[in-house]
Amino acid sequence: MTLRTLDSLGDLTDARVFVRVDMNVPLNDGTVADDTRIRASVPTIQELLERGARLVVASHLGRPKGEVHEELRLAPVGRTLAALLGRSVTTLDVVTPEKLPDEDIVMLENLRFAPGEEANDVAFAGALGEYADVYVDDAFGAAHRAHASVSALPELVLATGREAVAGRLLAREVEVLGRLLADPPRPFIAILGGAKISDKLAVIESLAQRVDALLIGGAMAFTLLAAEGGRVGASLVEPDRLDEVRDAVAGARDRGIVVQLPLDVVAAPAIDAGAPTQVVPADAIPDGLMGLDIGPATVEAFSDAIAEARSILWNGPMGVFELDPFSAGTRGIARACADADAFTVVGGGDSLAAVAKEGVADRFDHLSTGGGASLEFLEGRELPGITILEDPTR
Repeated sequence: MTLRTLDSLGDLTDARVFVRVDMNVPLNDGTVADDTRIRASVPTIQELLERGARLVVASHLGRPKGEVHEELRLAPVGRTLAALLGRSVTTLDVVTPEKLPDEDIVMLENLRFAPGEEANDVAFAGALGEYADVYVDDAFGAAHRAHASVSALPELVLATGREAVAGRLLAREVEVLGRLLADPPRPFIAILGGAKISDKLAVIESLAQRVDALLIGGAMAFTLLAAEGGRVGASLVEPDRLDEVRDAVAGARDRGIVVQLPLDVVAAPAIDAGAPTQVVPADAIPDGLMGLDIGPATVEAFSDAIAEARSILWNGPMGVFELDPFSAGTRGIARACADADAFTVVGGGDSLAAVAKEGVADRFDHLSTGGGASLEFLEGRELPGITILEDPTR
């Protein structure tokens, strides 16, 4: 896959460039709690500014469903971006102003305040297109969404003879994840976590065609354990998926793929930092207890497999890592991946937060800003925000 990128753009002096970014970041009392995604788009923004462009920066935040929610305004994001750039960012309180301020960097209000964004509305895309001499998409985390600013807008821009290209972040994501799909150094292992197996069943089936081993933790592991006859107490299980996951695991193992499930877990009666905990076998959790983190034996077994790998993809935490009593498993996997002599890629908001919290983010080869987007890419699906930017001449 070859994308049109910033390299294909000509002179940008005084050009108004619409930059779609993914600055969907957590807020805490009106301030940005984790600026990873904002930092990720800074190189593209800086390059465009250095080339003389005037920018209209646009992002979504949260899920306001086409209505204005005061707590989801982008003003805190604009302040953080300004601090990172060391220059002024004018943050607007409307999505489509009648006239833009004559400033070098203007940030529109939360795109999802407009019903037309998630509806992929052509009229809304046309309104946004009024601000675009050039369109740049740097929002990999939204590339799987057929939304107006991701799909209809670049299509409109291209149809009217203007340029629509990928920013540096988006291009890098496609390059790195494409490398894992095409010809990764081996052994190649994937570590998957998170809450629901239904969210990742398709990616498990897809990765089982490519990896040498799958290490599965988080709450999603309990549906797999239950499918194999394990007793998982009050842990989260999707009973309607048992046959599907049983077949998926059997199919992977038939192809020689190693599928490692937790050996032990940290269990508690409730998701509460003050709840009493105990380490129990993952397939023999007492009634009334739920598994909330992988246990020390699992961390050791997973770490041994990670140490042998030459390519690693990690998506999803190993437990409820936000609470200290259930964070050791995720922290242990973060350290093991950071220590590995391998090409390491971590994706998904929770996983990124975990490696940042553990202080090892700079020891990963690539931090993928797309959770759902990276999984759909690895499933081999066409992503609207990427397909539209493919270079048909190459």
